[in-house]
Amino acid sequence: MQDANVGAGRIHIAIQTEDFDLSAEVAALRAADPGVGAVCAFVGTVRDRNDGQAVRAMTLEHYPGMTEKAIREMAEAVQRRFGARAVTVIHRVGPLSIQDQIVLVALSAAHRGEAFQACECLMDFLKTRAPFWKKEHTPEGARWVDARVSDDAALARWGIAS
Repeated sequence: MQDANVGAGRIHIAIQTEDFDLSAEVAALRAADPGVGAVCAFVGTVRDRNDGQAVRAMTLEHYPGMTEKAIREMAEAVQRRFGARAVTVIHRVGPLSIQDQIVLVALSAAHRGEAFQACECLMDFLKTRAPFWKKEHTPEGARWVDARVSDDAALARWGIAS
C-alpha cells in the first residue's frame, strides 16, 4: 500500500489479493477533511457471464511496481483535472470467484459533480491503461480477455487518447 500527498489531496493505491471493506475505505477518504462535500465510489465485481458465455471464475495478473506507478499517474491526472480532494484505488489480483469484488475507485471532492466525473473518468482510464491481464475460466476452458473498443471510446470522450 502506498499513500502520498499530491496537491490538495491524498492518493491511496493498493494492489492486493485480499478483499477490501467499502465502508472503511470511504471513511478514510472523508477522515479529517471538512472540505469534503461528496464521495463517489465504484466497485467492480466478477460477473457470471461475458460476451454471452458463462464464466466460472477469473484470474488477474499484473507487474508489481509498474502497475502501481501507472495507476498513481492516472489518479494524479484525474485529481488535477477534477479537483478531487482524495483518491483511493484498490485493485485485486490473483484468483477471484463470481461476485467477488475486483476494484474500488473512490474519490472525495467539494461537490458531487466533480466527484461523479472524476470517478467515472478514472475508471475509464483504468479499463484502458492499467497493466492488468485477465483470464476467465469458462466451462469450455480458460481464455485471456482482450481490450474492448468500447473502453477506448469511453476514455476518448474525456479527451484522452488510448
